[in-house]
This record gives sequence, C-alpha cells and structure tokens, in this order.
Amino acid sequence: MDKIAVLIPCYNESETIAKVINDFQTALPEAVIYVYDNNSSDGTARIAKKAGAVVRYEYQQGKGNVIRRMFREIDACVYVMADGDDTYPADAAPEMVDKVLQMGADMVVGDRLSSTYYEENTRPFHNFGNSIVRKSINRLFKNDIKDIMTGYRAFSYEFVKTFPVLSDGFEIETEMSIHAVDKKMYVENVVIDYRDRPEGSESKLNTYSDGFKVLRTIFNLFRIYRPMSFFGIIAAILAALSLGFFIPVMGTFIQTGLVPNMPTLLMCGFTFIAAIVAFFTGLMLHTILQKNKQDFQLNLIRVDREKKDLLEKGLAVRRWRP
Repeated sequence: MDKIAVLIPCYNESETIAKVINDFQTALPEAVIYVYDNNSSDGTARIAKKAGAVVRYEYQQGKGNVIRRMFREIDACVYVMADGDDTYPADAAPEMVDKVLQMGADMVVGDRLSSTYYEENTRPFHNFGNSIVRKSINRLFKNDIKDIMTGYRAFSYEFVKTFPVLSDGFEIETEMSIHAVDKKMYVENVVIDYRDRPEGSESKLNTYSDGFKVLRTIFNLFRIYRPMSFFGIIAAILAALSLGFFIPVMGTFIQTGLVPNMPTLLMCGFTFIAAIVAFFTGLMLHTILQKNKQDFQLNLIRVDREKKDLLEKGLAVRRWRP
C-alpha cells in the first residue's frame, strides 16, 4: 500500500506529461506517480515511463472510465488526482495531502475559481459554464464547494473505495462533488493558481457537448440523491395545474349545478392522481435513500478496517525485509 499515490489520467499529453511528472516528483518525493494512458497516439505513455512514472492503460475511452480503473487498482493512504496538461501547480499538493492525513479530510478540492482561473482560461464560455454549475449544485445540494469541476483533488482511502463511478467522461468531477456532499464526507478547499494550457497542448473538452453532459448529470444526480425534492416539485406542479383548471369548473357547478366542461374535470382528476403518485414515489425513494446512507456508513467502517489491515501488512513486510 502506497502512502501517497499521484493519479494522472492522460490522453495525448506528450507536450506536457514529462513536466507534470517532474513537478510532482519534486513536490511529493515520497509519492508513487501513476499515469494511466487512455489510448494516446502521440507517445504519452513512452514519455511518462522515461520520466519515472508507473504507466498503466485503460482502453475504454473517457476520463470517468480511467478514474474507475485507477480507484479499483491502487491502494494508498492518500490519493492526489491531477490532469496531465500542466494547468495545475504541483506545489499545492503537499498542503492538500496534509489536509487528508492530518485533518482527516475525505476530499480536498483544488479551487481554481477563487484565484486565477477567470484570467488564465481563454476558452469561450468555460468561465460562464463553471459559474452556472457551481451555483446550481451549491443551491440544489446546499453545500459550499468552491470549484465543482476542478480536476485537481486529493482523496482519502475511504472516499476512493466507497465512491461508485457512474460517469464515463468529464462529468466525473461533478459526480464526485455531489457524492461527497450527499454522504456528509469532510470536504476541504485549497486555493490554487490555475494556468491555461501551454501552446501546442490541445484541450479535450468540447464546451457545448460536454457542458450539456454535465447539466444532464446534475439533473440525474438530483433525481437520484434528492428524490423527495425532485418528485415533490413534480407533484406540486401537477397539483397546481389540476387545481387551476378545477376551480373554474367548480365555480360554474356552484352557480348553475351543471358541469359543462366534463373533459376538463376528468383531466383535473387524472392530473391530481398523477401528483399523488409522484409524491409517494418521492417518499418511497427517499426512504430507500436513507437506508442506503445507513448501509454506506457501515461500509465506511468496513473500508476503514480494511485500510488498517493493509497498513499492518505493509509494516510487517518492511520489518521482515533485511
């Protein structure tokens, strides 16, 4: 089991990967640096090996797929995740690691948005998109994570081994943030100085398609993690529509004793029944979610014991070696 593992998912980062590895070797000399190559065609893996990283491969395309394999294969007391494009400063890593090892943080977020991101980032609409995502998630999930979509984070062993990776692509950062908030894990923020990609290095993000994927992920995770709120809003809208059309029909009936708009009355009834179904759907899913949260806390205890066992085995091996 490693004390510190630096995880770098890569796809065609030959221009910058050697510098990123060297920077982390300087900032965290005791860390093992893992580069996971995701079907690069520009020699990224060869350069990473030459720079001293442990190189492994993930053949399913997408950052989420890479992180799923990383989290499954690597055991460490603390994990540092960064991109291979040299946009994140390695010298912030020791502070992030300390917050995990010394303060017991489960996730430490490298906060770009509180420092230089808006000045350094030259890609159109990225600043606007980051602001929208941060505000919507903080509002929907009632948290104060400063940078929802940053790729620079540190994690505890407990977070990594209990995080179910569902996303395939760049939506993974949003998923991590919401998971941490929902499971009441301890999240810290560290302000970092972001720098844009150097000349010759190409971004893999598509502003529009990836932006829509992130918004879709927020919508789906809100439905999964906040079912009572999600289905409660639907129930309230349906009930309001039903009552809005029912009141005039009821008024006519009181005045004349007749119901001239029978189809409207029937639709009001069906719509109100749909509102009741939506409400009880949210209530049942909320009950299931609460049970899942209880199971998650028990799983955390199991993972913590597993970590202690791995550490004891590692110490025993070191004592046995001459």
